[in-house]
Amino acid sequence: MSGAAETDHCGENAMQMAEELGKEIVRHNAMLVEGATTGFPYWTAKGVKSESGMVIGFSPAGTEREHLEVYKLPIDYHDLIVYTGFGYSGRNLMLTKAADAVVVGCGRMGTVNEFTIAFEDGKPIGVLEGDWETDEVLKLLLEKSHRAAERKDKIVFTKDPKSLLDQLISIIDREKKGR
Repeated sequence: MSGAAETDHCGENAMQMAEELGKEIVRHNAMLVEGATTGFPYWTAKGVKSESGMVIGFSPAGTEREHLEVYKLPIDYHDLIVYTGFGYSGRNLMLTKAADAVVVGCGRMGTVNEFTIAFEDGKPIGVLEGDWETDEVLKLLLEKSHRAAERKDKIVFTKDPKSLLDQLISIIDREKKGR
């Protein structure tokens, strides 16, 4: 799960959408892997835990103390936090590598970074559209990169969390059968 830690720009219903996304992750028999952060990922984790699902966080910090005191990040709504010690950019790489697919919500620069890592790695990507500009920025990025056609069968854009997970799980299942 990739999304903004700071969400003032995300719109009024962003946290409700994030929480519903989390619930859908569990309903699709999946677990959440996210950046052990605040904002959109935090609310997604909250949704996962409300459905008794599992959440694994990848922290930029090297220790729990650094996670809490230096980065000022939460530890609640997590079953496990991996303290990477690699800062945000290293954490982003580990996070996307650990996931079968990457789901993008309302985000900022770090979210775009995680999207491009997932794109370069050929991961299935689901972009949750909402009252934010992230989906528009990612569509423009794909258009201007002249590479969208390479992965069009692996990138899903939709406003509905259930539909997003339905489509992503289908892509993941198709890839697993192709191995």
